[in-house]
Amino acid sequence: MIRQFYHRLFWKKENIVSLAWFRILFGILMLFGVMRFAHKGWIEDLYITPKFFFTYYGFDWVTPLSSTGMYITFLVMGISALLIALGLFYRVSAILFFLSFTYVELIDKTNYLNHYYFISLVAFLLIFVPANKNYSLDAKLGLTKAASSVPAWTINIFKFQLGVVYFFAGVAKVNYHWLFEAQPLINWLKHQSDLPVLGQFVGENWIAFVFSWAGCLFDLSVPFLLSIRKTRLFAYLAVIFFHVVTGAMFPIGIFPWAMIVLTTVFFSTRFHNLLLSKLQVSSVGQNTIQIRSITKYALIIYILLQLLIPMRYLLYPGKLFWTEQAFRFGWRVMLIEKVGYCTFYVSPESGSYKKIIEPTYYLTEQQLKQMSTQPDMILQFAHHLRDQYKDKTIIEGDLEIEMGTPQVFVDSKVSLFNKGSRTFIDPSVDLAAQPYNLAPRNWILPYEE
Repeated sequence: MIRQFYHRLFWKKENIVSLAWFRILFGILMLFGVMRFAHKGWIEDLYITPKFFFTYYGFDWVTPLSSTGMYITFLVMGISALLIALGLFYRVSAILFFLSFTYVELIDKTNYLNHYYFISLVAFLLIFVPANKNYSLDAKLGLTKAASSVPAWTINIFKFQLGVVYFFAGVAKVNYHWLFEAQPLINWLKHQSDLPVLGQFVGENWIAFVFSWAGCLFDLSVPFLLSIRKTRLFAYLAVIFFHVVTGAMFPIGIFPWAMIVLTTVFFSTRFHNLLLSKLQVSSVGQNTIQIRSITKYALIIYILLQLLIPMRYLLYPGKLFWTEQAFRFGWRVMLIEKVGYCTFYVSPESGSYKKIIEPTYYLTEQQLKQMSTQPDMILQFAHHLRDQYKDKTIIEGDLEIEMGTPQVFVDSKVSLFNKGSRTFIDPSVDLAAQPYNLAPRNWILPYEE
C-alpha cells in the first residue's frame, strides 16, 4: 500500500497540461512583476542609490553591478520570464530567470519578502521539470521532443511547495499574540476605514480577532482541502477571498495574485485542458520522459529542507518575534509590528572618546527602518563602521584621536506590537568585536512582558 502511494505521488504518469499551465502563469506573473518593479523606480531606489548593502550570511561576495548592469539584469529577468511563458528556449530561460532573480534578492536582505523567497524556489524547481514538453514553442518548433505525460512528481512538487507556504504560515500564527491579542491586526485594521464595505467594521476589535483566527485556520487547512476533490472548489473560493482581501488591505505587491493563479495547479487535468486545448501539440507520445534514480534522492533532500528550515528557530533561545533569529525563510507572513531606532557610537581602542554616528549618511530610509529592529543587520552595520574608522585619525578641535581598531556601541530602542520602547541591544557590548555568524546572540537583551 505504501509502495502504491509512493508510486502515485512521484512516478505515475500524469497529463502534462497542469505543468504547462503552471509554467505559463508563472512566466506571465513574473514578467508583470519585473515591469512593475522597473516602473516604480525600485531598481534605482533599492540597488543603485544605497551606499551600503546588508548581505546574507555566506553571501558577502554578492554585490550590485553598475547602474547599467542592474538594468540589464532586470531586462534579462523580464525576457527570460516571457520566454518561460512561451516555452521557448525553456531550460536556458528558467536558469537565467532563477539566477538573475535570486542574485538580485541576495544583494540586500532589507528587501527580503517571503514571496520573493517563494519565487526563487519555484524558479529553481522549474529548471528541473519538463514543463516545455507540450503547449510550448519549443514543442511546436521541434526544439524538444513533445510528450503528453510527465511523472507525477513534476506537478506534485509545486503543490507541495504551495502547501508548505500555507501550512507553515498557519503554524507561525499559532502564538499568543496572534490568537489572543489579535496582534498585529488589531493595530493595522484601524487604518483601513477607507475600504469598501469592510471599512465601516474593521476598526472594531472583534473583527481583528475574527480575521486572526480565520487566517490561522485558513492557512493550516487550505493545502489539504485543495488536495481533496470534493472540497477543492470551496477551498479555492476561500483562496480567492483571502488573497483579494489581504491584497486590498496591505501593500504586498503581486503575492496575493500569484497565490490565486498558481494554486490552480491543484485542479484536475480536465480543468486545465479546457484552458489550453488549442495550444496542444498533437503528435505526442504517451511516455517519453525518463526518470533518473538520482531524482528520488534529490526530491527527498529538497522536501526535508523545506520542512526543516522553517523550524530552525527552535535552536535559538529567547522570544522569536523579539530576537528574530532564524525568522526569515519560515513563511512568517505579516506577523509582527516592530519599530525602533538606533544611535551608534564609535570609540578608539582606549575608550577615551565616543563619536556619534548618523546612520542616514550610510543608509537609505528603507534600510534604516529594517536595520533598527533586526540584530543581524545592526551587527553588520557596526562591523561596517569599524572598518570605516579603522586606523583613521579623527580631529576634534585641538585633539587628534587615533582610532586604531575602533569599538562600536549602539543605543537601541525597539517597540513590539506598540507596547512601548525597550532597550534592544546591550549598550555596553562592543559590537565591533562580536562575530557575525549563526550562533545565538547573547547581546540581545531579553524581552520582558
